[in-house]
Amino acid sequence: MPVPWEALIPFGLLTAMFGTAGTLLNLSTRAQNEGKPPRFNLDKWEENMMQRDTRLTGTKRGQTANPIAPSAFSTNSVWEGFRG
Repeated sequence: MPVPWEALIPFGLLTAMFGTAGTLLNLSTRAQNEGKPPRFNLDKWEENMMQRDTRLTGTKRGQTANPIAPSAFSTNSVWEGFRG
């Protein structure tokens, strides 16, 4: 069975476009997550830890090994307007 060489050009273009789109989507997702793979299927505990990390470091994916929280951590609350 002969190969229709005319069909290889569109096949190559489609393959390249799908590959480019997938690569750009992966790069965009990782850039939004500070170079780490995206999180999925999060439970309430993980959401609370992400809020805490945001309050401690300023970024959602940032973590710190410092055992002492910064002074601003005591006044920035996840509840808007709440000052205990």
